[in-house]
Amino acid sequence: MNPLEAAESVAEQFEVSDSNIQNCVNQFITELNDGLSEWRPTMCQIPTYITRVANGTERGFTLAVDLGGTNLKICSVDLHGNSTYTTKQSECLIPKNLTVASKANDLFAFIAAEIKAFLEDHHVNRLHSNQKLSLGFCFAFPLRQTSVNSGVLLHWVKGFDVPDAVNQDVCQLLQNELDNQKVPVKISAIVNDTLGTLMTRAYTLPVNKTRTSVGAIFSTGTNGAYLEQLHKIKKDIGKHDSSTGEMFLSTEWGSFDQVLSVLSNTQYDQHIAQYGVDRNMQMFEKRMSGPFLGELLRIAIERMYDDPRLGLFPNYKRGDKKLNLRTPWSVEPSMLSIAEGSDTKALTKKIEEVFGFPSWAITLQDSRAVQMVSRAIGRRAARLAGMAVGAVIIQSGKLQHHDPLVQPARESIEGRRMSEINAEARMVDVAVDGNVFEMFPRFEVHMRDALRAIDGIGPEGERRIRIGLAKDGSSVGTAIIALLAAQQEDVRDGLSK
Repeated sequence: MNPLEAAESVAEQFEVSDSNIQNCVNQFITELNDGLSEWRPTMCQIPTYITRVANGTERGFTLAVDLGGTNLKICSVDLHGNSTYTTKQSECLIPKNLTVASKANDLFAFIAAEIKAFLEDHHVNRLHSNQKLSLGFCFAFPLRQTSVNSGVLLHWVKGFDVPDAVNQDVCQLLQNELDNQKVPVKISAIVNDTLGTLMTRAYTLPVNKTRTSVGAIFSTGTNGAYLEQLHKIKKDIGKHDSSTGEMFLSTEWGSFDQVLSVLSNTQYDQHIAQYGVDRNMQMFEKRMSGPFLGELLRIAIERMYDDPRLGLFPNYKRGDKKLNLRTPWSVEPSMLSIAEGSDTKALTKKIEEVFGFPSWAITLQDSRAVQMVSRAIGRRAARLAGMAVGAVIIQSGKLQHHDPLVQPARESIEGRRMSEINAEARMVDVAVDGNVFEMFPRFEVHMRDALRAIDGIGPEGERRIRIGLAKDGSSVGTAIIALLAAQQEDVRDGLSK
């Protein structure tokens, strides 16, 4: 078997047919509704207690802290009320001994200290003011939210392991440390990165555009949030604002189909499930998130190289145990991005750099074989991403409704036919962020292929779905939500006096 034949055989294992997509959608919607009916460990459907979407007119100053991975991000946002804002941001690496530890207080004390340092660097006058600043806490881990500014951590993902924090209110843990260090900040909202991304896009859209109702992250992890009708939520979610009849929910879709009833399960997926981080958890996430995509490619190429029948890298000695190819988690998503392009010279250079094969040992067939496998892994991820977005759109019913808030542009209505305004009101706006979506060529193309294959969407519905990148939107969106929550609390306090 030559390398291209071997690669084609491997690539076929990652194919997701249109019928597979529909089966996944059916199961996805079943799990979404299960999450509306009861508290469950997977596809949790976590209520966010956010019942309104930003419209670009909001004004004010607020803060956000984003704990979503290996880096901690802090920002201040000044909303101008005309869909624009100014922001100052900082970012730092979280020490490894704080992300894997027995006690939680050290991690949250570190976050509080970084917030204080940020204020000292950028807003020293506000730091020494008598007025407390509102802060949104962007927390990209599964939790059971009990109000707009409280949430109990269910379990860690993304390599974090601080057992002491599990089953505790992470907002209170951070607020305690802020108070201990005398930082004049009050946590007004806890938000996941997906909802933050959604709210950033909603705020920055022109007034004559349909408001964003779906958000998705495709990065080191994946999750989706959408606007659900309150009457569909059957489980007890406690006291909440019911005036809009809607609430944003965090699906926690990284845990979709934990039992693998509909998701494809190649030998490479099985290896990651058994030996990777978060063993046998987050099965959906492990098929579409950056680090896992790179590791899937590495494992597939390693096994092809080790099997002499498959003929991959025949010019290099078989079974070299010192190759970089042997190093788990050494393949970055950027390699798959390069493979998706048409520049085989760039890919050959990347194979030499990442896998460790000398350039003289890499044939054109070797490069094309790696490219074929890589593209199949990326295509599966994108089609599954489209499936998930499509499923929540169907669940939300947004394709059957129009946005009553869409208004004609202020300049004049003459240049824009009423039919165009009506068409805009029928759009469904989706905010997306993450390096997988942003850096993979044709990722959205493959997503849309999947959307067209879904019953209830099809080609006509797919054309009504607008997908927009909200780059690094989670922090700004979290600040926007904190401002909305603080203003709503002020209203409630005023009414109670």
